[in-house]
Amino acid sequence: MHKIKFGTDGWRAIIAKEFTTENVARVAEGTALWLKPPLSQGREARGEVSVVLGHDCRFGGELFAETVAKVLAHHGIKVFLANAASPTQVMGGFVSTPMISLGTLKYKANLGIIITASHNPPSYNGFKLKGNYGGPLLPDQVSEIENLIPEKCSVDIDAVALPHPLVKSVDLESLYCKHIEKHFDLEVIKKSGMTLAYDAMFGAGQNVIRRLLPETTMLHCENNPAFNGTAPEPIAKNLHEISAVVRDSRKKKGKNKINCALATDGDADRLGLFDSKGDFIDSHHIILLLMHYLCKYKKMKGQVVVAFSVTPRIKKMCAHYGLQYQVTKIGFKYICDIMIKGNVLIGGEESGGIAIKGHIPERDGIWIGLTLWEFMAKSGKSLEELIEEVYAITGSFAFERNDMHLSEELKNSIVKNCKQGNYSAFGKYKVQRMDDLDGWKYFFNENEWVMIRASGTEPVLRIYAESSSQKKALDILSAVKKTLLE
Repeated sequence: MHKIKFGTDGWRAIIAKEFTTENVARVAEGTALWLKPPLSQGREARGEVSVVLGHDCRFGGELFAETVAKVLAHHGIKVFLANAASPTQVMGGFVSTPMISLGTLKYKANLGIIITASHNPPSYNGFKLKGNYGGPLLPDQVSEIENLIPEKCSVDIDAVALPHPLVKSVDLESLYCKHIEKHFDLEVIKKSGMTLAYDAMFGAGQNVIRRLLPETTMLHCENNPAFNGTAPEPIAKNLHEISAVVRDSRKKKGKNKINCALATDGDADRLGLFDSKGDFIDSHHIILLLMHYLCKYKKMKGQVVVAFSVTPRIKKMCAHYGLQYQVTKIGFKYICDIMIKGNVLIGGEESGGIAIKGHIPERDGIWIGLTLWEFMAKSGKSLEELIEEVYAITGSFAFERNDMHLSEELKNSIVKNCKQGNYSAFGKYKVQRMDDLDGWKYFFNENEWVMIRASGTEPVLRIYAESSSQKKALDILSAVKKTLLE
């Protein structure tokens, strides 16, 4: 039987190959065994053990979620199963990952589970675990569950009928929207005169903006489990259409020029932004904008925690505002671990997953997007003007990323060379120092660097580069790629 391993963020596999009802049932049973005393290794059960469960927009989500619900119910675990109560819902009861995390906290459940492969290509699905605090389950606990996954599920799925006394239907979308309405001044956004756009990438965030800001220009907010053939990851190369919509709006007369566009990934926990010119704003700039807003404008304080692949310019901003700064391994679970233990203002990743104080310790693309729209509305400034305020503190910079799809043999060969310290230069770029917290980050000077890392969820080698301009960052990527393939 296939050994199931959790990666950087959950277990992910190709649908009908390894991601099957049989394997999902196995993972569900391992989870049930972990939740039930005495196998919960001394954790105190708070009365009835319960789980909040849902799925995103991917193929088979409802079937896989029902499989999990049946296994958990068989083991006597109460299940809060996300439904389709929303009047704007156009397909089955899909939810975003932040909805599951918030629901886990609000329903005081022991665990949250969402069937999602996040930003991965449409052929994938996955299984994410959330702690009772409303964020990713911590690595040690994930490992405990992984070790309890049986070779074969003992539950006869067909013999467990739904509806079931232990499975309760809940409306997590409305819960989430009410939470947003409580924490945001949506009226100031509506009355700001800004024209906004949102690209759901056919993902699970598609109903929220439609409900809360219905005047927003919407893209890809309909049922398409194949995501129109594009992986629902909110990076520039996947978002040409929303960029074109913004650029085209500039040609129109009147007030229809789009000021800012937000895009979220398949389960809506990651984001990307576009300014009024249709230029992509990456997560490094987004994190800096959030720090600037929360510190200067909202007078908030706290620690800033970022993943290893994030720009070191965060450190400059922290020094400017007197904030503590910490770098973690890649995977939001490491950031979450720090957030639930201390006073963290912002936790962020290069991949577009960001969390801020005042919400759950979870990445949330819509929450972060609304925070920046509120920043623009309250300041009366464009995104470009706010970025210039950031640059006044950190200096201007550009970031680029290249995902190399390589044979396993070549990928392993490059990783081996990195481990053995075989790269002292990439073309004309001479390495001054190297960090290897999680991958290999080669610094050419304090403001120019490249990072090489194998993906934890896909058969991909990622290369990240930062320099003073896009042209220079792309030149670094080109030089590095040439060296790696020699």
